[in-house]
Amino acid sequence: MIFGIIKLIVWMAGVAAIAYFVLPYFGYTVNTDYFHESKDSCQEKLTQCQNNLIKSGLDGAKETCDFQCLDPKILIKKEE
Repeated sequence: MIFGIIKLIVWMAGVAAIAYFVLPYFGYTVNTDYFHESKDSCQEKLTQCQNNLIKSGLDGAKETCDFQCLDPKILIKKEE
């Protein structure tokens, strides 16, 4: 069981490394600064949501709070 999990992690790391080096060949770039850039905006959204929850309670939390502040479409983008 443990060996299977370790083997899966090694395979996933290998595929990620190969994809990282093959993507530029097809005209895509990996945005390595994405998490650093989006951290501030995500933190701001969550703080704003926290303030809204304190004021209004749990009513409408799903409508007012954006819990998906990370956009994976921006992580890998096509070069122009």
